Amino acid sequence: MFLNNKKILLTGGVGSFGSKFVEMVLKKYNPAVLRVFDNNECKEVEMERRFQDPRLRFFIGDVRDRSRLERAMSGVDIVVHTAALKHVTVCEYNPIEAVRVNIDGAVNVVNVAIDQGVPKVIALGTDKAAYPVNLYGASKMVMEKIFIQGNSYVGNGTTKFSCTRYGNVVGSSGSVVPLFKEQAQKGKITITDANMTRFWITLEQGVEFVIKSIERMDGGEVFVPKIPSMRIMDLADVVACNAQKEIIGMRPGEKLHEDLITKEEARHAKEYDDYFIIEPEFPFWHYKEENGGKPLAEGFKYTSDTNTQWLEKEDLKKIIDEKC
Repeated sequence: MFLNNKKILLTGGVGSFGSKFVEMVLKKYNPAVLRVFDNNECKEVEMERRFQDPRLRFFIGDVRDRSRLERAMSGVDIVVHTAALKHVTVCEYNPIEAVRVNIDGAVNVVNVAIDQGVPKVIALGTDKAAYPVNLYGASKMVMEKIFIQGNSYVGNGTTKFSCTRYGNVVGSSGSVVPLFKEQAQKGKITITDANMTRFWITLEQGVEFVIKSIERMDGGEVFVPKIPSMRIMDLADVVACNAQKEIIGMRPGEKLHEDLITKEEARHAKEYDDYFIIEPEFPFWHYKEENGGKPLAEGFKYTSDTNTQWLEKEDLKKIIDEKC
């Protein structure tokens, strides 16, 4: 088992993804140690009480603090970087902090990982990084560039950097499902555009994809899973079938549909059975091309409205365990 006996550091470790990652890794694997790195003291204490597992270590720290990252990464085999400011409006209102966390924090992770000789480092990206229209998406796009081109800085070292990129996560903090549920209690939910579509993935699927990507990575790849799309009106009917639905118009920085692979990226991407790999466009280091996979057709793009996989209402009901 790939993660057995490995020392793993998880930044942003008490968030939605981090909590599920800890749960699944402790259950399915036997890591030597799993270090949870986060600046949220209360949630770290809650996680420690929840799991009570001697393989867990809890580091209070911030990715903006390089010296603390140096201590946390000492002797680590794998870093999973999830720490970020991820709410669109929060990033727009606090742009400097968004840059410091999402961009400067990524620079710190890359530099410290190289200095500490960490073999594998993978970061969680987002569909908002493809054709970004808001600061959150733009900062995550830069984060991806920093990680992928971070391989150029390794020199004679052994550190490898890659990224994953996927869509909206069912039930994660700040996602639309808990918002709709909360609004439905008052009898009315707000929808920005009735034609909106989104990519859809569960937390469990996201964690499994990241773990598989760590095992597959050679450094320089952006891994993109093949996941279904859903229509926002279908989701609204499932989550809040009896609530009034008010169309309020698109919010600033919001897209009607989401992109996971742009037409430009498709030119240097390959397709596999259940995922894509976007290969580095500027591999100044020695990049080992992935075996197998087929090139994508000219003009291909992977967007939520042109997707060939769709979640219908019955599928959504099963996923979110909602009975209307």
